[in-house]
Amino acid sequence: MKKLIVTLFLFLSICTFGQHQDKVDFIKAKIYLGPLPKEKKIKGGVVYRFNVLQNVDSVFFDAKHMDFSKVELDGEKIDFTVTEKTISIKHKFKEGESHKLIIEYIAKPKQTVYFIGWDNNVEDNEQTLPAGRQVWTQGQGKYTSHWVPSFDDMQEKVEFDLTIEVDKKYHVIANGNLLLKIEKEEEEDAIWLFDMKEPMSSYLLAFAIGNYDKQVLKSESGVTIENYYYPNDSLKVEPTYRYTKKIFDFLESEIGVAYPWQNYKQVPVHDFLYAGMENTSATFFSDAYVIDSTSFIDRNYVNVNAHELAHQWFGNLVTEKNSEHHWLHEGFATYYAYLAEKEVFGDDYFYWKLFETAKTLHEISEKGEGESLLNPNASSLTFYEKGAWALVILKDKIGEEKFKTGIQKYLNTYQFQNVTVGDFINVMEEVSNNDLNEFKAIWLDGAVFPMDAAKAYLIKNSTSHKMYYALKNDDSKTFTTTDILKNPELSSELRLELLQQKGDFSELELSSLIADDDIRIRQLAAKKVGEIPNSLRTSIKPLLLGDSYMTTELMLYKLWSSFGFDKNLFLEKTKDIIGLPNKNVRLLWLTLAMFTPDYNPTESVYYHRELVGYTSAMYNPEVRQTAFQYLFEIQALNADAYANLIKATNHHSWQFRNYARQLFDTLWNNENQKKEIEKVANQLNSSDLRYLKTKLNS
Repeated sequence: MKKLIVTLFLFLSICTFGQHQDKVDFIKAKIYLGPLPKEKKIKGGVVYRFNVLQNVDSVFFDAKHMDFSKVELDGEKIDFTVTEKTISIKHKFKEGESHKLIIEYIAKPKQTVYFIGWDNNVEDNEQTLPAGRQVWTQGQGKYTSHWVPSFDDMQEKVEFDLTIEVDKKYHVIANGNLLLKIEKEEEEDAIWLFDMKEPMSSYLLAFAIGNYDKQVLKSESGVTIENYYYPNDSLKVEPTYRYTKKIFDFLESEIGVAYPWQNYKQVPVHDFLYAGMENTSATFFSDAYVIDSTSFIDRNYVNVNAHELAHQWFGNLVTEKNSEHHWLHEGFATYYAYLAEKEVFGDDYFYWKLFETAKTLHEISEKGEGESLLNPNASSLTFYEKGAWALVILKDKIGEEKFKTGIQKYLNTYQFQNVTVGDFINVMEEVSNNDLNEFKAIWLDGAVFPMDAAKAYLIKNSTSHKMYYALKNDDSKTFTTTDILKNPELSSELRLELLQQKGDFSELELSSLIADDDIRIRQLAAKKVGEIPNSLRTSIKPLLLGDSYMTTELMLYKLWSSFGFDKNLFLEKTKDIIGLPNKNVRLLWLTLAMFTPDYNPTESVYYHRELVGYTSAMYNPEVRQTAFQYLFEIQALNADAYANLIKATNHHSWQFRNYARQLFDTLWNNENQKKEIEKVANQLNSSDLRYLKTKLNS
């Protein structure tokens, strides 16, 4: 780490202007990090430059669980006060002064920085395990102040530069442009220097460390786009990042304001907490979206890709003042992601997606559970989907040209600043010469979702919705399945909607659905069929090896259940299929193979071992949860599975942690299972037993 101390004083003379908050304006921060992943610590230093706007007797930083070894103001040691959450520097700062503050520290982040794989013996297997060992950050809602003294308040915008020292075998990705990588043969570590040109809120600071290669693209405007991937996933690059350049070029054109940062990076990380996160210039996303071409129809990255990219303008360039204005982030990113999907998949896809979200919002509203978009505690559904609908209606109300002009003025006026919903509405009123009080009352303040307005919009703008509502209101007009499938006037989305509303199907109707050219209609047939009758056996078998892993999973189980004498045949045909990133086909296959006595009986122990293996931390939570569930249902949990479950009860993803705790509680209430768990617990570290101890103490 000696190089970290040396590099701590690089580039200290560079200074640019940022935004201000209260009496002190923090301009620039240079951060120097030496992660200690095996200890789950961060050794760091930060140099802040700031201007004093008014006389003040202290400055402070949010700093969670840190030990400080040095604090210097303008080269002189200075007294400071530390709590578990902050560090404060007391000094008589005078208006008009400029200062340089150096802080060196050790951080022990309890959240926000995630050290993946360092507790497992995976180092020798990094060539075969896609993710290997990683360190990555997730600041939204958790705050960067767990790994660097910074500002939890979004209104403090600073130009942050990062220097990171790490084992040279790993790749480092962070905000901004990589200026330099320093690597010497005699040294184990390499130093990576990243530069930002513009200020941002500190929750958007991020870095990722791991084994990566990258694909490099150029946008039409000349922006470099770097798409990262694990070395073993080179064949998944195209389907994972499909349409990336098209999306980037479309958003720049549609928004009408140039992409505001130096470059753009997308990085898959293991065990991520969400689908994606829009760190400034560096989106991190769950590696569960790293897919092959067959997976694309069932689960693709297109929407997340567009959503996080849109945030580079809406959230990163222009940032909310506080959570009351969260619509300005999520509603806008959702809306522009839908427009990007419209560009990629067509108009009908866009309008039917809006229709689906409107139905959901309407159902919630009918239950009295609707929410205002200005409610800081509103659900994601409200901020994202109702928020997108509000923009759809606003554009329809004031016209596309004025809407685009307003968006451009809003972004240009408030770039690198913080805003309120009122700021946005004022701009749109000025540009459109419209009084938007009624719009605001209904769509922003109101808790009830305006379904009639949504319906009217769809009928006016979508031919297939105009036809859909006409059919729905015409009691004399009914369509048979054949009518729906053969009517050339019906769009594919409308056909699917009408079929989904029909309920059950006869064998003859199912036969027609199975033979349809539209994969989604074939998927519908796979879902609708129960125990497969002999008459459909021949026609439905091709779905087993079709172009959808979800359909393969459905058909494997249904064929296996319906035709006992052919169980071995169905297993043999699907033995090499893994499925989606959640390994949906493989996990089901292993379970069925174990339950088919005459299918490779000597291999059953290996099938069980493999299924148990998928409960380990080397796999993403979706894989682990399914493996746990199958093992529980067939009563095949063993000591390794129990150990993995105990560890999972402390997982950083709350969704997976809650599942693991619920399953654990169920097992704990069974005396035999409880005894097995206690045996395993005796062999685990104390840190793995946090949740178990709550049971012992209750």
